[in-house]
Amino acid sequence: MAEIPPALTRVMDELGRLPGIGPKTAQRLSFYILRAPRDSIDRLAAALVDVKLRIRFCEECFFISETERCSICQSARRDRTVVCVVEEPLDVLAIERTGEYHGLYHVLHGALSPIDGVGPADLKITELLARLRREPVSEVILATDPDMEGEATAAYLGAQLASLGVRTSRLAHGLPVGGELEYADELTLARAFSGRRAF
Repeated sequence: MAEIPPALTRVMDELGRLPGIGPKTAQRLSFYILRAPRDSIDRLAAALVDVKLRIRFCEECFFISETERCSICQSARRDRTVVCVVEEPLDVLAIERTGEYHGLYHVLHGALSPIDGVGPADLKITELLARLRREPVSEVILATDPDMEGEATAAYLGAQLASLGVRTSRLAHGLPVGGELEYADELTLARAFSGRRAF
């Protein structure tokens, strides 16, 4: 059996630790890196080091930033009375692409998952509650994922926010545009019925 040099094995092992990268993909990427021009790999290595040195999480909302506060928190054009709570920074990017939301955000950096050992102390929940106590926020939109962990997180946050007297809403769930009823699961259909509105 052919032996892979240790340096290449280390690259495969490190790439394999990335989310969504299985052993086969890690192997393909490693061999691509091996064949790629040196300057291309130098640029990749420099970009990886640079992102770890320069990018941090906003001290107010925990979105990504190169400064203490992100561009959204610094913007005077945002509605500061509404805060949308999301699980991950990528969720902020998805919502921003719609162009429909103009308030602020709060990134939890995960969702409650007792099975995985993720509790309230592991998320940015304490920071959210402190922020809502000091800022004039009139509505919190819970935009966690519509899966078991996201629903548990939304329910927990809803209970915590009830004592603050802040209006709390949840993003609607239902049928996707262009979807067909026959392919929708029961939970999606049930949510579509319960979230229906006047026509």
